[in-house]
Amino acid sequence: MVTQAIAPSPAVNATACCAPLLREPITAVQATDLAHLLKALADPTRLRLVSMVAAHENAEACVCDLTEPLGLTQPTISHHLKILVDAGIFTREKRGVWAFYALVPAAMDALSDLLSTGGRAWA
Repeated sequence: MVTQAIAPSPAVNATACCAPLLREPITAVQATDLAHLLKALADPTRLRLVSMVAAHENAEACVCDLTEPLGLTQPTISHHLKILVDAGIFTREKRGVWAFYALVPAAMDALSDLLSTGGRAWA
């Protein structure tokens, strides 16, 4: 039986292989908040709703303006809108028999800032 000697590996400089953090990563709370926001957006219908409302004048639309283009019933659209309101992406205002939904620019700005700055915006 032939045995081979295994040469010891050269010492590794930890600072050479492990780059230091340049900024603080997001916290657990920030990750939870972001996950809630992303879950609300992680649906094709809801993404389309955000796009449609943003495209309306003053980034506001009546639920009656959203049902036909999506080909879905009003209760289905309302369900998706409720999720977006609960996530803070839209506000809801009742006017007569109709509900109007408006995009919350700060919600989209916060998402954009978080993704582009790696969490510094949510510190």
